[in-house]
Amino acid sequence: RRGPMWRGAAAVLCLGAAWVLGWGFDPRGWVVLPAARSRLLRAAELARYRGAAGQPGLYLALLGRVFDVERGRKHYGPGGAYSGLAGRDATRAFATGDFTPAGLVDDVSALPPGAMLALRRWLSFYGDNYRPVGKLVGRFYDEKGAPTAALRQAEAAIEEALKLQAESEQRKQQFPPCNSEWSSAKGSRVWCSRQSGGVPRAWAGVPRKLYSPGAGGSRCVCVRTSGPPWGQPAAGQHSDRGDLDDPHLQEYDGCHPQAQQCVLTA
Repeated sequence: RRGPMWRGAAAVLCLGAAWVLGWGFDPRGWVVLPAARSRLLRAAELARYRGAAGQPGLYLALLGRVFDVERGRKHYGPGGAYSGLAGRDATRAFATGDFTPAGLVDDVSALPPGAMLALRRWLSFYGDNYRPVGKLVGRFYDEKGAPTAALRQAEAAIEEALKLQAESEQRKQQFPPCNSEWSSAKGSRVWCSRQSGGVPRAWAGVPRKLYSPGAGGSRCVCVRTSGPPWGQPAAGQHSDRGDLDDPHLQEYDGCHPQAQQCVLTA
């Protein structure tokens, strides 16, 4: 059996994955976004929509979906801070912040999970605030407006990023970060409270070093000292030591095992 925190994280993950695969949920309210119209544009046609005098409008594309951003002309029109995004699919720039010619491209391969989640948030933003007008034929949609392998790969990368995010949040609930401070006179101190790490809870815990597989070094986390280990039912047989026996934890030298604070250096 899994605890309520795990089930909550799993529910968020399932909804997030549904949004990604269907491109139809607003992650803030889980409401269906209006579907993009069936109009198909090619790159040369989209390039005419940069908002200059004599041009038919002001569009941009994100992951192949084209939006009318006329209402944001001061940002996307000629002279605007984000004018480089207009008239093209510059999806990569939304994730990296690189507005040079090399960054204003639609190639999102090999972007890290955090960047893929940023794209997800941007797509939701444009779906909420701007009118979808169609799809761009190219990397993400084919001549018939059907998703390409590149779009499926991007969707899969976002789905994986959502899983990692859910796992990270679960880990943070299990091992909240310590409070910490440093001064030249007293050195470093770490301690636990019921609010440390921005994770409100019914227990304070004790400081421990947490080592993550594949990561160099450790970080200070607060660890429960009683009850069942994380994810195990309270009614089952356990040592009543909370998560103290997790193999990735290590005590601080010179600190009492049950102390809620540790002075690391003098």
